[in-house]
Amino acid sequence: MMNDQIKELQIRIEKLENEINFKNGLISILSHDSKEIFGNFLWLIEAVEQKTVSEEDFFKMLPHVKSDAQKNLQTVQDSTAWLKTQYGEFKITPVKIMVIDLFHHLEEKYATKLKEKNIKFYFKGDHNTFVSTDRILLEYVLDKVFNNAVKYSLPDQDIYLQEVTEGDHTVLSVIDFGTGMNEKYLSKIYTYDNPIFQGTAGEKGVGLSLKIVKNFISLMRGNIDIISSESNGTKVSLFLPNFNE
Repeated sequence: MMNDQIKELQIRIEKLENEINFKNGLISILSHDSKEIFGNFLWLIEAVEQKTVSEEDFFKMLPHVKSDAQKNLQTVQDSTAWLKTQYGEFKITPVKIMVIDLFHHLEEKYATKLKEKNIKFYFKGDHNTFVSTDRILLEYVLDKVFNNAVKYSLPDQDIYLQEVTEGDHTVLSVIDFGTGMNEKYLSKIYTYDNPIFQGTAGEKGVGLSLKIVKNFISLMRGNIDIISSESNGTKVSLFLPNFNE
């Protein structure tokens, strides 16, 4: 009996430590990125005002400033999505979602990016399968996973959304054949000391999205598994239990 209580306390302590580390890391990223983007922007404006930077050089720097601003905006948007799950006692709102509808949602949302890289997006699985879970959380998770697949794919490569039913679980996998990552980075993918990777078209990110993805998957009582190897691509699988509505 005592051992069970100790084990339960250890689990609670570990959960609290993970939550504290997540929140501290989130604050650290927001603080760092905000200082960086606004500091660079103010420096650039002051340099133009004081004429220490020519107009020609000013316009040359704008693409870099724009890239930093987009990265910072994405961080804020990701943080806002996570914060919405922290108000009060967040509860899953399960609804039936056709998996093929999720495929079409991604296909439509990323039409421009897919066209830019001439990437073909395919669905593998049963067109009639549905999952019963929280739509907002699932769409967020799939969006971030698919965004990474596009980001790290080279032109003319394929991406798949694969559905497999395993008992009372549905496994959704996003499979790409892009740059992949070295195994030594996989263990750090959810920590705050992982390296920042650059997409095949120069896209940047702070790696915050995958940390929130893992958090959201936990809220859906599911699991995430990432298999990747350098130059061979990545397979991200979401193991989702079906909730009773």
